[in-house]
Amino acid sequence: MTHADHTASLPLPARAGERAQPRARRRRVVVGARQFVILSWIAPVLLVLVWEVLARTGFVTPQVLPAPSKVLRTAFKLATTGSLLEDLGTSLLRAAAGFVLGGTIAFALGILVGFSRLAEALVDRSVQMVRAIPFLALLPLVIVWFGVGEGQKIFLVALGVAFPIYINTTLGIRQVDPKLMELGRVQGLSTRQMIIRIILPGALPSILTGVRYSLATAWLALVVAETIGAQAGIGFLAMDAREFLRTDVVVLTIVIYALIGVAADSVARLLERRLLAWHPNFGGAGR
Repeated sequence: MTHADHTASLPLPARAGERAQPRARRRRVVVGARQFVILSWIAPVLLVLVWEVLARTGFVTPQVLPAPSKVLRTAFKLATTGSLLEDLGTSLLRAAAGFVLGGTIAFALGILVGFSRLAEALVDRSVQMVRAIPFLALLPLVIVWFGVGEGQKIFLVALGVAFPIYINTTLGIRQVDPKLMELGRVQGLSTRQMIIRIILPGALPSILTGVRYSLATAWLALVVAETIGAQAGIGFLAMDAREFLRTDVVVLTIVIYALIGVAADSVARLLERRLLAWHPNFGGAGR
């Protein structure tokens, strides 16, 4: 080997080390993310432990707030009889149907209003007026329209889901960086290519934020819907338990709503990480 060959081979370990650095950095990011997940559960676990201690020592009576262990036993009994799973499945189906219906309509309207000032003039004011009406004020009219069957419940969920998705879709389209639009024009992109490659990806963070808000709103609307004329569902289970002063069942339904909310938000955040892997604020590179 000549001196020149030996000199040319010297930078290779440095290059290998440079390639290894991003991998080590990604491992540190993953470890840090796991630690933050663990930290996020410390407060809920401590709250449950304090709640259990207060209930067992008599500071909180079972009629006011039963112990978590009693709520867990109640959940096990209802699950073994099958009633809890049936009610949970019914509520999930209602929420899913309302979410798909309301989300699809809201997304289409949001895109239309986001791209067209004429559509904004025709649609947006009416949407904002309906958005300002509380669910409870609409409930008597919705019962007249749909009765107390499944249609009433799905309609209320769809109505609650629609507004966050509509607003965030419109906002996301309007907030796309004008410099990116100018770059697309310089590159000679057609209108269709601009929409697919620049506008919709640029609006996606805002759209997914609307999805996260709408998932929470869906359960709020479903709780209101299931308090009227329901024969199954988590809301029906809570109302039936209230009639018989079963606070353990009422607390169980509240815990179920909380767990479903956490699970739905986790799915939405996973969707953000997958669809926005290119974005520095959502992908692994920026965290």
